[in-house]
Amino acid sequence: MSRAPFQVLVIPYQRDSTSEYLFAVFKRMDGAVWQFIAGGGEGDESAMEAAVREASEEAGISLDCQWIELSSVGSVPRGAFPAAVHWPSDLRAVPEYSFAVDVSSASLRLSPEHSEFRWLCYRDASEILTWGSNRAALAELVERLRNRA
Repeated sequence: MSRAPFQVLVIPYQRDSTSEYLFAVFKRMDGAVWQFIAGGGEGDESAMEAAVREASEEAGISLDCQWIELSSVGSVPRGAFPAAVHWPSDLRAVPEYSFAVDVSSASLRLSPEHSEFRWLCYRDASEILTWGSNRAALAELVERLRNRA
């Protein structure tokens, strides 16, 4: 299947027994990078379809959880994808679409891509995350969750 020219970011979250929101942050196996679930689109799938697939592959999250499409869109330099030679030559940055998924009634499992994950509060998650786009999407999610309550 061909690699589509976009990325997805998925933030798993849940409420703890004190009604505080916690966020699952994953450590990549190939380095000391802490991030949310991330991956690329395949073939002609939509960003939402890619997010659901990546969440299933990387953490065992199912489609029947409650999903939120976030407004945050980051970008990743094309150079981060050396195998993507089939993309248009004028493509300089790959958009990264953000989603959140409520996994309060589910359990996560690690894929071989990650060595561990941690459930962290907003402050701690924001501090440990490597990428700015992850922090921006997290800030948007927290704002949306606060406005819901």
